[in-house]
Amino acid sequence: MQAGVVGNIPTNSSAMTSLVSASQSASGALQAAQAGNQLLALQSQQLSDLVAVLAAKGRADALEQARVTATESQGRQQYKIFSTRGGYQPGNVTMFSTN
Repeated sequence: MQAGVVGNIPTNSSAMTSLVSASQSASGALQAAQAGNQLLALQSQQLSDLVAVLAAKGRADALEQARVTATESQGRQQYKIFSTRGGYQPGNVTMFSTN
């Protein structure tokens, strides 16, 4: 998503320059109004791209938070299992028989 938006930047910039030039050189009120409408359409496209990037970032952040939460939960569960085991029990060991 972000790559697509970044890819649109040069195209949008070029379109913006062209539209501003058309607006400045317009000879009639209709041409000026049309250039203004085109500028508004380009601005709407840019805002749409921004909203899409923010939505994608929000989804990525939510997925990362879910991953962190799952990892923490798994760690707590593993610690619980580890800490409830009997573990090492000391005792006497005979290494060599004295018979």
